[in-house]
Amino acid sequence: MKEQIGTVKQYYDENAQKEWERLEKHPFEFVFTTYMMDQYIKPGDRILDIGGGPGRYSLYYAQKGCDVTLVDLSQGNIALAKEKATEYQVSLTAYEKNCLELEELSLAEESFDHVFLMGPLYHLKERKEREEAVSLALKKLKPGGIFYCSFILDFSGLIYAMKNGPGIIAQELENPDARLLLDSIAEGTEYVGPAFTSAYFTNQRQIEPFLSAFPLEKLHIFGQEGILTLNEKQVLSFPKEEQDLWVEIAKRFLELPEFLAFSEHAMYIGKKRPAD
Repeated sequence: MKEQIGTVKQYYDENAQKEWERLEKHPFEFVFTTYMMDQYIKPGDRILDIGGGPGRYSLYYAQKGCDVTLVDLSQGNIALAKEKATEYQVSLTAYEKNCLELEELSLAEESFDHVFLMGPLYHLKERKEREEAVSLALKKLKPGGIFYCSFILDFSGLIYAMKNGPGIIAQELENPDARLLLDSIAEGTEYVGPAFTSAYFTNQRQIEPFLSAFPLEKLHIFGQEGILTLNEKQVLSFPKEEQDLWVEIAKRFLELPEFLAFSEHAMYIGKKRPAD
């Protein structure tokens, strides 16, 4: 476990700027995710962003007048988030901790209106670790508060190969792990193995069953890139007016189960049920 966290930490320490720029290069994820989240988050709300990287979402909501606390395992990500907070002239509380160390921080239980868990589950290979990460996050959320949890979908590996080929898929299929990923897609299961770090990918059919064990009322499951993923480069080359038309069309389809695999990431939004 410690070695695994060290590998993930090193990756983000070395790629904090790249992670910041990722949502500039691939903007639809941010557009659709904030579109869904904005339905619930209002100025003055308290937000805990666990594993929020260099703080793209944290800073967006800090600019909207929210009280935001960012927690991330990467010193590089935290340093860049603080730098951007100064640049944007917003207040941001930030801690360098991984998602399984929340209890080491002086954060009161049930004190946040919203809790984001939008990156950690990608990197926790054991189910019990993923369950612990969700449980620790929910301890910080008020009853009736909103929980936002992201997953990398297994089909994203094929999307990457189609978007960035030719030549990638043939090379990937020489790797036994790629064949395991294909099996997980076909069988609707999960994949754990090498990716951009050692990673956990899930099939969209597994998200709700996994989270049904927690005190949550499901509000939404949606594809964070919408239907635009495969044709992202083309749509971004269109005039701004046409891009905007496609964004509005895609918003209508975000939650349709048959289109979830068009996205590389999916988000679950749920409301924490009060204790019995």
